[in-house]
Amino acid sequence: MAKREEKLIAQHKRARYDYEILETFEAGIVLLGSEVKSLRTGKASINEAYAGEMADDPTAIYLFNANITEYSFANQFGHEAKRPRKLLLKTREVKKLLGNIRKKGYTVVPLRMYFNEFGKVKIQIGMARGKNTVDKRETIKERDWNRDKSRILRDQNR
Repeated sequence: MAKREEKLIAQHKRARYDYEILETFEAGIVLLGSEVKSLRTGKASINEAYAGEMADDPTAIYLFNANITEYSFANQFGHEAKRPRKLLLKTREVKKLLGNIRKKGYTVVPLRMYFNEFGKVKIQIGMARGKNTVDKRETIKERDWNRDKSRILRDQNR
């Protein structure tokens, strides 16, 4: 049987620009059936989403503000578009993330949401620290230099 590739659902492109990603984790996510069907059509956005703890359940991490649009054919058993969704992580990872979230200046941001090779919805989250404007300028300068360097090397090889 041929191995399937990951299918990207949504990506937070500005995350690496706005935040310094210190560590990444792969997590499962608890979804309803209508949410999975909506994700298969590719209707999701994680640009405004963040992860954190919920007051009701301080031993788990939830994804807040992720927008999964309603599935049009799910009449009676639909879902809310921006409801909190539980992330499935190992206990050691949850404790590590919760400890860092409680520190000042750290946050957990979703980087991308995808279907893995087995057809399960996974989300890649990153432990992040916000960048200031000097760091953002440095990122832009480094990205421009790498682009110019690749052009120079490409032109020399011709």
